[in-house]
Parts: sequence; structure tokens; C-alpha cells
Amino acid sequence: MTFQPPWQLRARFARRLSEMYGEEVPAYTTLVDVSTAVNEDFLARHGADAERLGSIGRVTAERHGAIRVGSPREMAQVARVFAAFGMHPVGFYDLRDASASSVPVVSTAFRPVDPEELARNPFRVFTSMLAADDPRFFSKDLQERLREFIDRRTLFPEELLELADRAAADGGLDTDDAERLLRLATRCFELSDEPVDHAWYRELEAVSAVASDIGGVTTTHINHLTPRVLDIDDLYARMEALGITMIDEIQGPPRWEGPDVLLRQTSFRALAEDRVFRFEDGTVGPGALRVRFGEVEQRGIALTPAGRELYDRMVAETDRRLAEGEGDGVRVDVTRAVWEEHLPRTEQELALRGLAYFTYSLDEDALVRRDAPPAGAGLELRSLIESGVVVPQPIVYEDFLPRSAAGIFQSNLTDEGSRDDAQLGTDYDITVLSQVVGRTVVDPHELYQRQQDASVARLREQLGAVVTG
Repeated sequence: MTFQPPWQLRARFARRLSEMYGEEVPAYTTLVDVSTAVNEDFLARHGADAERLGSIGRVTAERHGAIRVGSPREMAQVARVFAAFGMHPVGFYDLRDASASSVPVVSTAFRPVDPEELARNPFRVFTSMLAADDPRFFSKDLQERLREFIDRRTLFPEELLELADRAAADGGLDTDDAERLLRLATRCFELSDEPVDHAWYRELEAVSAVASDIGGVTTTHINHLTPRVLDIDDLYARMEALGITMIDEIQGPPRWEGPDVLLRQTSFRALAEDRVFRFEDGTVGPGALRVRFGEVEQRGIALTPAGRELYDRMVAETDRRLAEGEGDGVRVDVTRAVWEEHLPRTEQELALRGLAYFTYSLDEDALVRRDAPPAGAGLELRSLIESGVVVPQPIVYEDFLPRSAAGIFQSNLTDEGSRDDAQLGTDYDITVLSQVVGRTVVDPHELYQRQQDASVARLREQLGAVVTG
């Protein structure tokens, strides 16, 4: 029997989910085909520069999924499932206050954390948990009934959890067990044909369409499976030209002449899907729900805490200018103007100002042209970059933005739901979510910093000198 390590299991899992989702949502297949064409055309136009944030093979194969669960128990179980595929919880995202609409969830992303594992297969799943204990959204009575409903269901069978635990402990599975793991895991995220309780679903939907999608059904499912493109504006235009309705705008940073940072996202609008309902009179009949949509993303450079602080200030400045009527209310134009005023226009300047994460490589030719440092001498990283001896290579942003995620959710909702802001919301943070998940939720900045520090350490060895700054 052939032993399959987590990265191979992860790659097979991503492919199976993609095949399954393509069958359930045919427009997703169109989205993937258009994404592939956009990437090929971008590579033809830009050559090697197109692969600055990842090889074309990785970018074209890359996916992130999104699922939703209803309770700490379910969140801990899904963490066990994803651990089998070498996917760990990274980042804390609170979507409850990131949108004007009612989105009562907190989230993390399960993904590989080692750069080599990401290069092998970067599959990640943005996983949201219903904040069913938040009184701003749910009354005491509704909280209790939600808990009872969710406690009665089983999203992940015991056999799957046991196989997943073994895969995580042993660093993989043999062929037969791997196949069983993949079959069971994929089945958990298929859209169920079990009748939906119409009255219960609509009651939750009045609070939040996200809440009803999580707590109004007896299973979970893939909400979207997202390909990655190198030119999201081109993708948006091509999808519209095919007659597929996209959401009103691309979420996140604007298109501009400087470096792409963080994450840009958009999607086609949620499509009506046939479902079976159990109505109040006991009859069972057809209906439709709009809860799943086709998202696509373009990834940029990971920002440091200083860079994120600048990003947040720029977003706030954009909001202020829009509120004052600047730019005729066209967000993308106002955002671009703010970016041009505040954000460096080159990767080198981002590195010099400590606003983004980079790995650093030595340019041997430039080093020959510069006097070699005395053994044990100190060198400043800034001067090495400015002289061309050290070349910054951008670290791709592997994570998510709460406001953008909430914006995608909001753009695909039929109404804004309801919330009572006179109530005090339940406290969630990365520490609380770690307790819920049953393992440490990693701060993504730690991962990027570790990657950058490792490259500086290699420079020290190559130069035989202390590199500071």
C-alpha cells in the first residue's frame, strides 16, 4: 500500500471538493474556466513578473473554500478533520461588526502554515462559527432553540473523526484508509436533499440569512470555492460579458499603479437553488434558497502590523471622503486616490519603510561590486537593499480581511436582517477561539515574520556579518 502524507491528501481533497461543487453549481465551472484564461493571458503579457507572487501552476490550482458551523463542538470537530490534511487554524475574524448587515459569525481559516507545504498545495478553508450566544442577534428563547437544534445534528461521523485523528497523528494514511477519509470528508460538504423546516428556516432568516444557512438546516455545505486570478478586474469584465451577474464592486484594495497588497475579492451573485421544504401543514414540497455564490480572489503582498495600521487608516479615510460626497460616491475612484497619496509605489519602498513582509536574497554580482564587509562587521539591511546587494522578494498574503469577507456576504444577502445594538455583544477574540477550536489559532503575522527572519538569518550566514534593521 502507498502511504499518502497530508499534502497529498490535501491536494486530493481540494480536487474532489472542486469536482463536487462544479456539479452542484455549474456557474462555478465557468468561473474556473474564465480564471484559467485570465491567468494564461496575464502570463503571456507579463512574463516572469506574473509569477512574482506564486508560480502560475500554484496560482491556477489554488482554491479556498468556505464553510459554516453552528457551535463550539462542531468547530472543534471540523478542526480535527482539517488537521488530517495538514491544515491549521490561522487568524481570527469577527464579521459581526464588519458589515452593516446582520452577519453573526466569528471565523478562522484552516490552511498549511509551512511555506513548503503552501507551495505544494495552498488549499485553505475559511470557517465561520455562528455566534449563537450573542444577544444582539438572538433572544434568550431563540438562543435556547438554536442550541437544541444544533446539538441534535451530527455534521461529522465518528468514523471520519477517528480516521482524521489517525492521519494527523501518523502524518498520513495508507491508500485504502486515505480513500475512505476522502470519501467521508467530501460527503460532509455536499448539499443535502433532506427537507428543510420552512418555518424554522424563515424565523432564523428574519434575523440573518447567514444564521438560517447555518442553524436552519441539519447539515453543512460548501458555500463557495474560490479560484485565484492574477487580474481580478479582467475576470470581472469577462464574467459580466458572459451574462453572469457579479456583485456591485470588487472588495478590498483598488486597482492602481503600485504594488498589490493583501487581498482583492469579488463574486457572482448567489443563485437560486432548488431545495425541498417541510411546510407548517406537514406537507413536503419544492422551494429555492439563495445562499451559495461564486467567489474569486487576487492575492497581494502581506503587510506588517505597521502596514496594516496604514491600510486601516486609508480605509477610514476613504469612508470619510465618501461620506462627504467626494468622487460622486464611486468608492473605487476615491480609494485609488487615497492609495496614491499614502501607499509607496514600489516594493522596495514598502520594504524600506517596514510596511510589508519580504524574504531577502543576495545578489552576488552586486556584492562583488561592493567592498566585502570585514569578518564579524555589522551591516544595515536598509543599506544593503538600497545598494542592490540584497533583493526583497514579496511574501504573498495567505489570509483574509474581515471587512472584505463581510462585504461579500452582504452583497449576496436578500436583506440586512435584524440586530439589537442596545445589547452588549458576546466577547470573542483569538484566545477564546483557540479554546473553542481546541488548538492554538495562530496569528498570521507570526508566520510571515518567521519567514522573513529566516531569510535574514541566511543572509548573515552568506555575508559572515551581522545584519541589522
